[in-house]
Amino acid sequence: MILPPGVPLGTAALGAVIAIALGKQIFGGLGYNIFNPALVGRAFLMASFPVLLTTWVKPFSLDAVTKATPLGLMKFQGTATPLLNLFLGQTAGSLGETSAVAILLGGAFLIWKGYIDWRIPAGYAFTVFLLGEFIHLINPAKFPSPFFQVLAGGLLLGAFFMATDPVTTPVTIKGRWIFGIGSGVLLIGIRIWGGLPEGVMYSILLMNMTVPLINRYTRPKPFGTRRGKVKNVQDS
Repeated sequence: MILPPGVPLGTAALGAVIAIALGKQIFGGLGYNIFNPALVGRAFLMASFPVLLTTWVKPFSLDAVTKATPLGLMKFQGTATPLLNLFLGQTAGSLGETSAVAILLGGAFLIWKGYIDWRIPAGYAFTVFLLGEFIHLINPAKFPSPFFQVLAGGLLLGAFFMATDPVTTPVTIKGRWIFGIGSGVLLIGIRIWGGLPEGVMYSILLMNMTVPLINRYTRPKPFGTRRGKVKNVQDS
């Protein structure tokens, strides 16, 4: 779902092997991995096969016609894709990131069933919206609207289905807000000042590294003790 539709099956299989071996098993298996395994696999493929990972198929085309993504068109050509096309999925992109309405429905289902915490996607998307609006107001001719920033690319897919992975995200409520907001700040920084038009993958992986620290400093203080200094029962 996070790969272009034209990627050969062998390349996708290699990414899956790397995701399992380096993204999960090397840390001790299920529940011990620091980074999101799927994004580790994609990062490996991006470094090994950059052309394949940045070649996109034009939607609703019978031929394998390549077409730039909305973020690529905006960053390198200054062409904004209509918001309705982004909402309905009539754009080029990875298999699971093009249709905002489909992702929103899927994300709402996960929240309704209690499978994910709404705070991370809310903090992620709202931060991107606020920073996108601020930058857009500075230079509307160069930077797209905040709605474009939210709907284009893999933000919604990453916010609902990647950043909410329970193993690689904070366990505390405050920590989840920090994780979502931090991911949004990194994403806007990469999109605006980075060399790549997209940065969802890197923003989540970078925030994955901070999770142990976030958990340490946002965990509730045990009653009757100072943070980080739990009284030993034998000393009482």
